[in-house]
Amino acid sequence: MTKLCILNIVGLTQKLLRHAPNLAAMGNHRPWTSPVPAVTCTSQATMLTGLAPRDHGVVGNGWLYRDTQEIRFWQQARTLVEGDVFYDRYKTAKMFWWFNQSTTAKYGATPKPHYGCDGSKVFDILDWSGCNLTDRLGPFPFFGFWGPAAGIASSEWIAKATAIVMREKQPQLTLCYLPHLDYDFQRLPDHDPARVAEVDAAAAKVIEAAGEIGAQVVVVSEYGLVPVDTPVGINQVLRRNEWLKVRRGPFGEIMLPGESDAFAVSDHQLAHVYVRRPELIPTVRKTLEETPGVASVVSPGDLQLDHPRSGELIALAKPNAWFTYYYWLDDANAPDFARTVDIHRKPGYDPCELFMTSKLRAAGRLAQKKAGLRYKMDVIPLDPTLVRGSHGVLPAHHSDGPLVIGPGEPPENMQDFPSYVEQLLAPSS
Repeated sequence: MTKLCILNIVGLTQKLLRHAPNLAAMGNHRPWTSPVPAVTCTSQATMLTGLAPRDHGVVGNGWLYRDTQEIRFWQQARTLVEGDVFYDRYKTAKMFWWFNQSTTAKYGATPKPHYGCDGSKVFDILDWSGCNLTDRLGPFPFFGFWGPAAGIASSEWIAKATAIVMREKQPQLTLCYLPHLDYDFQRLPDHDPARVAEVDAAAAKVIEAAGEIGAQVVVVSEYGLVPVDTPVGINQVLRRNEWLKVRRGPFGEIMLPGESDAFAVSDHQLAHVYVRRPELIPTVRKTLEETPGVASVVSPGDLQLDHPRSGELIALAKPNAWFTYYYWLDDANAPDFARTVDIHRKPGYDPCELFMTSKLRAAGRLAQKKAGLRYKMDVIPLDPTLVRGSHGVLPAHHSDGPLVIGPGEPPENMQDFPSYVEQLLAPSS
């Protein structure tokens, strides 16, 4: 039986590949074209289905759920991806790739905390690998997966876990997601080769296991990160024009999507702009086009995003800019979750969660937690100028964008990836 391991090295580009000898040795490499937005959920859905976002429906890392008027990010249900995924047809291990709940993958693991009725949260993973991964490797390092302490620890854990599953279960197809380059490349404008070397060393653990079970390795990345220096408060623009509505309360201001004539769901360098009243669309569009940092405002169909989940308009940032989700006009009125790591409550992506206001304050909050007291980990700054890297629009140069490495002729477009995988997995004649 032919076996294949697909390593997803987030943020890897052709420029960076020379610092990753283990990954570079996996075959021929070429840049490939991602969908827009070039973000994790959309890119992965395109790779796995071969469909454009208009067809698979994953129009970003998050979007407005029109039936409930809720903005939700980072959902994990496989049922959100419309269309077939190629791993359905193989005995698969799916390690930390997204949309990994209710999946057909025979083996796998994915982040999934426990939530108490008092608001408490205990970090954990779902593990159906049959390998008792946390017993053998220790708890998954959630603080190394996202937040101010995000770093190599999470990618190393995932790599070790994947190697165990490959050796013991010998799946025909393995999908492994290593996010390490996503962190410092958003924190810093320069891409430190040391970070690439670190993820290359982690990937080597998976590559070694693949060799032991006779699996070919293919390497993919979802996007490349580019330096940015201009945060764009798109929701603040909409609010100043009295289109975006909020509710004031004891925990700060809360955005009201259902009562707003226009609001944006910000996702790195792209924003879905939802406009309730069709007659306002031209005015909203013109206002945003005149906003500094905005490159263009287009119709969803111009980017193959014409799906009911998309906004009525799509705003694209200039190459050095990105969109904040902030909708308050005074930090004193910011919602309490704004100063915490809270990826599911925020109505947009917040890279400021990679930074910390004070280690001393964080230590104090941890002491409260250990003492059994109510607390909130309010250590995230409200300073978007700290963010120095982003992604989402297609790069000006192929060398700054995502790549694919593998045998033969890897595809030039993510939509052609399923046919490439199936060719590699076809039985030898």
